[in-house]
Amino acid sequence: MPPLTRRELLKAGAATAGTVAAPAFAQGAVAAVAGTPDAARAPVTRRVSLEVNGRTVEREVDTRTTLLDLLREDLQLTGTKKGCDHGQCGACTVIVDGRRVNACLTLAVMQEGAKVTTIEGLGTPDALHPMQAAFVKHDGYQCGYCTPGQICSAVAVLDEIRDGIPSHVTTDLTAAPALSGDEIRERMSGNLCRCGAYANILDAIEDVGGSRSGRAGA
Repeated sequence: MPPLTRRELLKAGAATAGTVAAPAFAQGAVAAVAGTPDAARAPVTRRVSLEVNGRTVEREVDTRTTLLDLLREDLQLTGTKKGCDHGQCGACTVIVDGRRVNACLTLAVMQEGAKVTTIEGLGTPDALHPMQAAFVKHDGYQCGYCTPGQICSAVAVLDEIRDGIPSHVTTDLTAAPALSGDEIRERMSGNLCRCGAYANILDAIEDVGGSRSGRAGA
């Protein structure tokens, strides 16, 4: 192949540069036609009303705001913890209309009219909820970060068993599930404790539930 002349080399370079620049130019043209980028648009808000720890709360919130961020950032109920923010650790567990919910996975606007109970709504330092007192009695925490979610979940677990709601380890779906170590472990499996206080947490829940069955296998 004969060597390229200077003119031919410049032409080849220009052609290559044009090929590389074309996609970027096309993207810019599309953005110009589409208008203002999403990041610069004003957020969409909506007014939401719900009951939190027995008090009616009304707020204008960004429709992307999670229940967790509403509780922590707006209502200053910081007992509910933000852990993984992906629904995997259970630190943000609260009770919504009697059922436990990962607050990081639900939007605030989805809870219109709901009754939400956080750790602050279960008891006070002077009047602890029985589950809070049991966690203290059985040393069911170490660093304490996961404890609010553990306690809210534990309270809901006992209500689930009382209401006859089965779990994956319930052997007889036609009968009320028993309050056993296996049932509690299965139902609490979504609440992680990096400190490893699981045995003491089990003790506390069984104590409040009035059963010590299943403890030998803990």
